[in-house]
Amino acid sequence: MKTDDLIDVLGTNVEPVGGSHLRLSLIMTLVVGASIALCLVLAIFGVPKSEFGPEFSALKLVGLAFTCGLVLAGAGYLFRAARPGDSSRVPFAFIVLLFLAIFFAAFVVLALVHMPVRQAMLFGQQWVPCLICIPLLAIVPFVLLVLTLRKEAPTNLTWTGAVAGLVAGALGAAAFAFHHPGGSLPFIAFWYGGSIILCVIVGAALGPRLLRW
Repeated sequence: MKTDDLIDVLGTNVEPVGGSHLRLSLIMTLVVGASIALCLVLAIFGVPKSEFGPEFSALKLVGLAFTCGLVLAGAGYLFRAARPGDSSRVPFAFIVLLFLAIFFAAFVVLALVHMPVRQAMLFGQQWVPCLICIPLLAIVPFVLLVLTLRKEAPTNLTWTGAVAGLVAGALGAAAFAFHHPGGSLPFIAFWYGGSIILCVIVGAALGPRLLRW
């Protein structure tokens, strides 16, 4: 019997186990991962001069709400995915809803402005550092999440790896948002969201290898 077949058999018709230890481990992993990502942002870019200035505070809050919402929903999915027998899809649906909401808002904004403004919104301040830094900042949180999940018993390794990549990417984006002035809704949707989706793809590819029992 192959390993994947054995995992499917072991993950069938089982009852969920207690999750207090896993919940604490995930929380500690997220706190440590977020702290390291934030320290890296401060080391690379320094302390922003006008971190909470009135000009960009609203868009910065939108970026933080989007990324932190993904972290919470993704962590909820990982908590269930790591425990065979607990397969609630509510956190996954919330992840999809967050992406749909931010991209819908971005397309509405783009539809209401002229082409020059549209280009300025999409390719605004620091889109290249955003695209590079978010996946780099996600590396340490992803490694910590994999180490935590390897102690548990996830059965769907591809989806678990993908959501671990999503959580790590969202943590990286949240840390980057503290430095970035916010830009615009389309900027947040495409560059924050696109970078996080890239982390999801990498996590899905690595999950079956790194999380294999």
